[in-house]
Amino acid sequence: MTSELSTAFHSAFASLPLVAILRGLRPQEAVDIGKALYDAGFRLIEVPMNSPEPLESVALLAQSLPRDCLVGAGTVLSADVVAQVQGAGGQLIVMPHADTEVIRAAKAAGMICVPGIATPTEAFAAVKAGADALKLFPAELVTPTIVRAMRAVLPAALPLLPVGGITPDTMGEFRAAGVAGFGLGSALFKPGMDAATVGANARRFAAAWNDA
Repeated sequence: MTSELSTAFHSAFASLPLVAILRGLRPQEAVDIGKALYDAGFRLIEVPMNSPEPLESVALLAQSLPRDCLVGAGTVLSADVVAQVQGAGGQLIVMPHADTEVIRAAKAAGMICVPGIATPTEAFAAVKAGADALKLFPAELVTPTIVRAMRAVLPAALPLLPVGGITPDTMGEFRAAGVAGFGLGSALFKPGMDAATVGANARRFAAAWNDA
Protein backbone atom coordinates (compact mmCIF):
# COMPACT_ATOMS: atom_id res chain seq x y z
CA MET A 1 0.00 0.00 0.00
CA THR A 2 1.43 3.36 -0.99
CA SER A 3 2.01 6.02 1.66
CA GLU A 4 -0.68 8.23 0.11
CA LEU A 5 -3.22 5.41 0.02
CA SER A 6 -2.29 4.33 3.53
CA THR A 7 -2.99 7.85 4.76
CA ALA A 8 -6.30 7.95 2.87
CA PHE A 9 -7.35 4.59 4.31
CA HIS A 10 -6.58 5.58 7.89
CA SER A 11 -8.29 8.94 7.37
CA ALA A 12 -11.40 7.30 5.95
CA PHE A 13 -11.43 4.80 8.79
CA ALA A 14 -11.06 7.53 11.39
CA SER A 15 -13.88 9.52 9.79
CA LEU A 16 -16.41 6.65 9.84
CA PRO A 17 -15.19 3.02 10.03
CA LEU A 18 -18.16 1.55 8.20
CA VAL A 19 -17.80 -0.19 4.83
CA ALA A 20 -20.80 -0.03 2.50
CA ILE A 21 -21.31 -3.38 0.75
CA LEU A 22 -23.38 -2.76 -2.38
CA ARG A 23 -24.16 -6.31 -3.49
CA GLY A 24 -26.44 -6.24 -6.52
CA LEU A 25 -25.70 -2.61 -7.40
CA ARG A 26 -26.30 -1.77 -11.08
CA PRO A 27 -24.07 0.69 -12.93
CA GLN A 28 -26.96 3.00 -13.79
CA GLU A 29 -27.66 3.64 -10.10
CA ALA A 30 -24.08 3.63 -8.82
CA VAL A 31 -23.43 7.38 -8.92
CA ASP A 32 -26.61 8.42 -7.11
CA ILE A 33 -26.25 5.77 -4.41
CA GLY A 34 -22.56 6.53 -4.01
CA LYS A 35 -23.32 10.21 -3.47
CA ALA A 36 -26.04 9.38 -0.95
CA LEU A 37 -23.56 7.28 1.03
CA TYR A 38 -20.89 9.96 0.82
CA ASP A 39 -23.30 12.64 2.04
CA ALA A 40 -24.13 10.40 5.02
CA GLY A 41 -20.44 10.23 5.93
CA PHE A 42 -19.35 6.96 4.34
CA ARG A 43 -15.83 6.93 2.93
CA LEU A 44 -15.37 3.18 2.25
CA ILE A 45 -17.45 1.51 -0.46
CA GLU A 46 -17.21 -1.94 -2.05
CA VAL A 47 -19.10 -3.47 -4.96
CA PRO A 48 -19.10 -7.28 -4.72
CA MET A 49 -17.90 -9.01 -7.87
CA ASN A 50 -21.10 -11.05 -8.11
CA SER A 51 -23.07 -7.86 -8.79
CA PRO A 52 -24.21 -6.91 -12.31
CA GLU A 53 -21.22 -5.44 -14.22
CA PRO A 54 -19.29 -4.74 -11.00
CA LEU A 55 -16.20 -3.27 -12.61
CA GLU A 56 -18.29 -0.64 -14.39
CA SER A 57 -19.90 0.33 -11.08
CA VAL A 58 -16.47 0.51 -9.41
CA ALA A 59 -15.24 2.78 -12.20
CA LEU A 60 -18.27 5.07 -11.99
CA LEU A 61 -17.99 5.37 -8.21
CA ALA A 62 -14.25 6.01 -8.33
CA GLN A 63 -14.71 8.72 -10.96
CA SER A 64 -17.68 10.47 -9.34
CA LEU A 65 -16.81 10.51 -5.64
CA PRO A 66 -14.22 12.78 -3.97
CA ARG A 67 -10.71 11.46 -3.51
CA ASP A 68 -11.17 10.93 0.23
CA CYS A 69 -13.67 8.14 -0.54
CA LEU A 70 -12.02 4.78 -1.20
CA VAL A 71 -13.84 2.49 -3.62
CA GLY A 72 -13.15 -1.12 -4.46
CA ALA A 73 -14.55 -4.59 -4.93
CA GLY A 74 -15.76 -7.31 -2.63
CA THR A 75 -16.12 -11.07 -3.06
CA VAL A 76 -12.73 -11.08 -4.80
CA LEU A 77 -11.91 -14.76 -5.13
CA SER A 78 -8.78 -14.89 -7.29
CA ALA A 79 -5.58 -12.96 -7.86
CA ASP A 80 -6.37 -12.12 -11.47
CA VAL A 81 -9.43 -10.12 -10.41
CA VAL A 82 -7.19 -7.80 -8.38
CA ALA A 83 -5.69 -6.34 -11.55
CA GLN A 84 -9.14 -5.92 -13.08
CA VAL A 85 -10.36 -3.97 -10.05
CA GLN A 86 -7.28 -1.78 -10.08
CA GLY A 87 -7.77 -1.14 -13.80
CA ALA A 88 -11.30 0.09 -13.06
CA GLY A 89 -9.94 2.60 -10.56
CA GLY A 90 -10.52 0.55 -7.42
CA GLN A 91 -8.22 0.89 -4.43
CA LEU A 92 -9.80 -1.63 -2.07
CA ILE A 93 -9.93 -5.45 -2.24
CA VAL A 94 -12.34 -7.21 0.13
CA MET A 95 -12.59 -10.99 0.31
CA PRO A 96 -14.87 -13.52 2.01
CA HIS A 97 -11.87 -15.77 2.66
CA ALA A 98 -8.19 -15.61 3.58
CA ASP A 99 -6.52 -16.76 0.36
CA THR A 100 -2.96 -15.54 0.85
CA GLU A 101 -2.34 -15.52 -2.92
CA VAL A 102 -5.07 -12.91 -3.37
CA ILE A 103 -3.82 -10.90 -0.40
CA ARG A 104 -0.28 -10.83 -1.77
CA ALA A 105 -1.54 -9.84 -5.22
CA ALA A 106 -3.45 -6.92 -3.74
CA LYS A 107 -0.47 -5.77 -1.71
CA ALA A 108 1.88 -6.14 -4.69
CA ALA A 109 -0.50 -3.85 -6.59
CA GLY A 110 -0.31 -1.29 -3.79
CA MET A 111 -3.95 -1.73 -2.81
CA ILE A 112 -5.76 -2.02 0.51
CA CYS A 113 -6.77 -5.59 1.31
CA VAL A 114 -9.37 -6.76 3.83
CA PRO A 115 -9.65 -10.57 3.75
CA GLY A 116 -12.33 -12.55 5.52
CA ILE A 117 -11.42 -14.77 8.46
CA ALA A 118 -13.30 -16.88 11.01
CA THR A 119 -10.46 -18.48 13.01
CA PRO A 120 -7.18 -17.37 14.61
CA THR A 121 -5.25 -19.57 12.16
CA GLU A 122 -6.79 -17.73 9.19
CA ALA A 123 -6.26 -14.41 10.93
CA PHE A 124 -2.54 -14.87 11.50
CA ALA A 125 -2.00 -16.20 7.97
CA ALA A 126 -3.77 -13.15 6.56
CA VAL A 127 -1.74 -10.78 8.72
CA LYS A 128 1.50 -12.44 7.63
CA ALA A 129 0.45 -12.03 3.97
CA GLY A 130 -0.05 -8.29 4.50
CA ALA A 131 -3.72 -7.74 5.32
CA ASP A 132 -4.56 -4.16 6.28
CA ALA A 133 -7.64 -5.16 8.30
CA LEU A 134 -9.63 -8.34 8.89
CA LYS A 135 -13.23 -8.98 7.95
CA LEU A 136 -14.80 -11.22 10.60
CA PHE A 137 -17.18 -13.28 8.50
CA PRO A 138 -19.82 -14.38 9.02
CA ALA A 139 -20.48 -12.28 12.10
CA GLU A 140 -23.21 -14.70 13.15
CA LEU A 141 -20.42 -17.26 13.64
CA VAL A 142 -17.66 -14.96 14.94
CA THR A 143 -19.58 -13.81 18.02
CA PRO A 144 -18.51 -11.01 20.39
CA THR A 145 -17.15 -13.67 22.76
CA ILE A 146 -14.90 -15.01 20.01
CA VAL A 147 -13.91 -11.47 19.02
CA ARG A 148 -12.65 -10.85 22.57
CA ALA A 149 -10.53 -14.00 22.43
CA MET A 150 -9.04 -13.01 19.06
CA ARG A 151 -8.49 -9.43 20.15
CA ALA A 152 -6.35 -10.68 23.04
CA VAL A 153 -3.80 -12.28 20.70
CA LEU A 154 -3.95 -10.32 17.43
CA PRO A 155 -1.92 -7.12 16.88
CA ALA A 156 -3.57 -4.36 18.87
CA ALA A 157 -3.61 -1.89 15.98
CA LEU A 158 -5.13 -4.34 13.48
CA PRO A 159 -8.73 -3.31 12.65
CA LEU A 160 -11.35 -6.03 12.98
CA LEU A 161 -14.65 -5.57 11.10
CA PRO A 162 -17.59 -7.94 11.61
CA VAL A 163 -19.66 -8.53 8.47
CA GLY A 164 -22.94 -10.41 8.19
CA GLY A 165 -26.30 -9.54 9.68
CA ILE A 166 -25.12 -6.28 11.27
CA THR A 167 -27.83 -3.73 12.07
CA PRO A 168 -27.69 -0.46 14.04
CA ASP A 169 -29.05 -2.38 17.04
CA THR A 170 -26.40 -5.14 17.00
CA MET A 171 -23.31 -2.95 16.75
CA GLY A 172 -22.90 -2.18 20.45
CA GLU A 173 -21.96 -5.64 21.74
CA PHE A 174 -19.38 -6.14 19.00
CA ARG A 175 -17.93 -2.70 19.60
CA ALA A 176 -17.60 -3.43 23.32
CA ALA A 177 -15.67 -6.59 22.37
CA GLY A 178 -13.03 -4.50 20.57
CA VAL A 179 -13.96 -4.24 16.89
CA ALA A 180 -12.85 -1.16 14.97
CA GLY A 181 -15.76 -0.92 12.54
CA PHE A 182 -18.23 -2.91 10.45
CA GLY A 183 -19.04 -4.04 6.94
CA LEU A 184 -22.70 -3.36 6.19
CA GLY A 185 -24.73 -5.31 3.68
CA SER A 186 -28.45 -5.86 3.25
CA ALA A 187 -29.50 -3.67 6.17
CA LEU A 188 -27.85 -0.78 4.32
CA PHE A 189 -28.47 -1.65 0.67
CA LYS A 190 -30.55 -4.21 -1.20
CA PRO A 191 -31.12 -4.37 -4.95
CA GLY A 192 -34.03 -2.14 -5.85
CA MET A 193 -33.50 0.43 -3.10
CA ASP A 194 -33.37 4.01 -4.31
CA ALA A 195 -30.70 6.48 -3.30
CA ALA A 196 -32.92 8.25 -0.77
CA THR A 197 -33.61 5.00 1.10
CA VAL A 198 -29.95 4.03 1.09
CA GLY A 199 -29.03 7.49 2.35
CA ALA A 200 -31.54 7.20 5.20
CA ASN A 201 -30.19 3.77 6.14
CA ALA A 202 -26.65 5.11 6.01
CA ARG A 203 -27.50 7.98 8.35
CA ARG A 204 -29.00 5.54 10.86
CA PHE A 205 -25.84 3.44 10.84
CA ALA A 206 -23.61 6.51 11.16
CA ALA A 207 -25.69 7.79 14.07
CA ALA A 208 -25.56 4.40 15.79
CA TRP A 209 -21.77 4.35 15.49
CA ASN A 210 -21.31 7.93 16.64
CA ASP A 211 -23.79 7.63 19.51
CA ALA A 212 -22.00 4.54 20.81
